[in-house]
Amino acid sequence: MTRRSLALTLLAAALVFAASAVALARWFPQSWTFDAHAGLREILRGLPGPAESEAQGARPGYRHVVRQVAPTVVAIVVSGLRPLEPTQTAGRGRTPKGHAPFQNQGSGFILHSDGLIMTNAHVVRDALRISVRLKDRRTFDATLLGLDTATDIALLRIQANGLPVVTLGDTSDLQVGDPVLAIGSPFGLEQSATQGIVSAIARSLPGDGVVPFIQTDAAVNPGSSGGPLFNGDGRVIGVNAQIYSYSGGYQGMSFAVPIGLALRVKDQILRLGRASHAQLGVAVQDLDQRLAAAFHRESAEGVLVVLVAPDSAASGAGLSVGDLITHFNEDRVRDGADLGRRIGDALPGQSVRLSIWRDGRALALVAQLGRVREPEQRAPPALLAVPSDEGPGLALRALSENELASSQLPGALVIENVSGPAARAGLLPGDLLLAVNSTWVRAVADLRAALARHPDPVALLVQRGDERLFMPADLR
Repeated sequence: MTRRSLALTLLAAALVFAASAVALARWFPQSWTFDAHAGLREILRGLPGPAESEAQGARPGYRHVVRQVAPTVVAIVVSGLRPLEPTQTAGRGRTPKGHAPFQNQGSGFILHSDGLIMTNAHVVRDALRISVRLKDRRTFDATLLGLDTATDIALLRIQANGLPVVTLGDTSDLQVGDPVLAIGSPFGLEQSATQGIVSAIARSLPGDGVVPFIQTDAAVNPGSSGGPLFNGDGRVIGVNAQIYSYSGGYQGMSFAVPIGLALRVKDQILRLGRASHAQLGVAVQDLDQRLAAAFHRESAEGVLVVLVAPDSAASGAGLSVGDLITHFNEDRVRDGADLGRRIGDALPGQSVRLSIWRDGRALALVAQLGRVREPEQRAPPALLAVPSDEGPGLALRALSENELASSQLPGALVIENVSGPAARAGLLPGDLLLAVNSTWVRAVADLRAALARHPDPVALLVQRGDERLFMPADLR
């Protein structure tokens, strides 16, 4: 019974008692009577009031948790250039050197008061500029300290101090059915809170063998990536990273990287600038009862080796196709996801003991784990300085007649390259420069005149793809 339910029961009992006392007073001497109303007031005085109930979490909902943790959640806006796929084609003169401009949105949370922020790697990959906005609307340019594509974790730094920080939780006792809360910026709607329960733990997803995801039914949508997943006490237990969807939007299943794994990656990035992960070098298949019987096993636990990579830890240990891995460092291996999690928890170079079943008998092997080869992080193309008198750090041209007709714009300037102040302002090749403050620009001469009339900083109206936004810039 909750405290509020108990309080309501006591209140009902008090009312019955008071009514009975008033009736009984007629049958006893005056000296035996008492003030029933005073007794009722004394009982009510001990019941929790609204403020006390909320402070102790008696009210349904997460209002007290959100009030506490929301200032630790940030919105992230990223702009940059990404290589075009071979099947893509860029508009003529719009995306030089085979790269297309992009803008991405995500979320993150503050780990340290000196501006250390955690988010997803896919949010900030290929970024040229990263902007972080706090709940109090302050905005900072961020530096990417490092990212790990295997776990989808990245670290940022902003130049700020005294920031509110999250309280970290522990997933060791996390259970299916536990309440969770997610806060982020879905579709750019900052500080959006959603709630749900833990739907599964240690969930393995295709292509993500390193991460034992926390599965929840808290609504997470594009823009929520990198935001924190809180438990019912307001402690961070995960980093929201993926959804399962046919439509591209939330369909009931969200996945978060456990905070313990994310923190291990954080420590490696801060110490080495990158994270490394162990690798055994096998492909495995889960057992079912028929396969287990074919290998003379009563239990369907374990994983069947279907491929051994050459020059890998597995080949060095003597593993062969057809071996059944049953234990990893004395711990039972239930399925492929279980084996992947245990390897993910280990370190490159670590020696591990494998128990296997081969040709009807048990064997013990020792493997020295290798290192996962991380794909090289493609640096965005350098923004070359373009000497010109068309503006500080800007190479521009007017729209052609065909471009003007198809764009349905009264006029604009195409940014062909940027450097210096223009690059620091976040402008990208391929952007369309439409106006300076409220003055539309149709030719380079219009831009020069507008800059001469307005002192720095100016607000540049830019169209990037289908999005239009004002960007502050100091171009002098």
